[in-house]
Amino acid sequence: MKTNMQTGVKEIARRANVSIGTVDRVLHNRTGVSNTTKNKILAIMKDLDYQPNILARRLASKKVLRFASLIPAVSKETEFWDAPIKGIEMAEAEIKQFGIVIDKYFYDQNDKQSFVNQTKNILKAEVDGILVAPIFIEESLAFAKLCNLKKIPQVFINSDIPNESRLSYIGPDLFQSGHLSAHMVNYLVKEGDKILIVNISKEIDSYHHLSRKEEGFRAYFKAHEKQVRIVKTDITPDTDYLSVAKRLTEVLSEHTDVKAIFVTNSRVFSVAQFLEKTNQEHVFLVGYDFLPQSIEHLKKGVIDFLICQKPQEQGYKGIMALYQNLVLNGEIEPTYYMPIDIITKENYKSYRN
Repeated sequence: MKTNMQTGVKEIARRANVSIGTVDRVLHNRTGVSNTTKNKILAIMKDLDYQPNILARRLASKKVLRFASLIPAVSKETEFWDAPIKGIEMAEAEIKQFGIVIDKYFYDQNDKQSFVNQTKNILKAEVDGILVAPIFIEESLAFAKLCNLKKIPQVFINSDIPNESRLSYIGPDLFQSGHLSAHMVNYLVKEGDKILIVNISKEIDSYHHLSRKEEGFRAYFKAHEKQVRIVKTDITPDTDYLSVAKRLTEVLSEHTDVKAIFVTNSRVFSVAQFLEKTNQEHVFLVGYDFLPQSIEHLKKGVIDFLICQKPQEQGYKGIMALYQNLVLNGEIEPTYYMPIDIITKENYKSYRN
């Protein structure tokens, strides 16, 4: 029979027919207990609705737990990464009373070496858990393997690493977000119409999340057997507005009949700026993320839809997943997909990032 009152360790030990020390080892996730006994104790705790006094336990241990976050720094190109850091700080404010410190590391999303340098700094610091946004695939895989060897749990946000073990991934289903973007474009285009996919990044080949969105976008039309003409341009390695404008001028001069443009990341505002300056606002435009620059173009109707997947909440949930695992010994969902939000000029005022 469940009770809301805190049940003592003695009662759990009595029911499990084990010593108090054995229960204590399970509570603190220490070794020396067989899986059969551990599962029996956990089942009794669940049946009794046992809620250990986490605060008292953490304060008594006097051991500081160190988490590390590793995400791109906010840059002139995009303010996207300001949202996850706010989420990390929100989680930090909630759990710091339990003796948990979060060390924040940042890297240049256009510089692989800056990512590698920060991973080395983190490993030297001997942290207990890591939240990381793994933009560069090979470098992120190498870092993940080193963390696994050291038995450091990792939570990924925003982009997952394929075929790699981790505690949890919290972020968008990249393929489905691309699929949804195509679904929206489909309402506008007819058989034979031309659609332009735009990838804007200094490191196109390293950006797994861009390619997965593109795959999802193309897969929609293939699955629905709609014969549209899809062309693509990669704007790399220079991603400033003048470089974007130059490349779009070339592409749209060659393909004058483009009906819709799908931009695979938050730099959609650069494309919107170009369309507005060249009086091509009639082209249907879909892109990503709830950024001030993009919202301005959304309000004007230059951007038709923005796909948003709560980056602030990703940062918050990522840290809390580490807390649940390392402090509460709780089970963590290996994959937690964020909802896919569609933002328009009609609903942007009520959207909470």
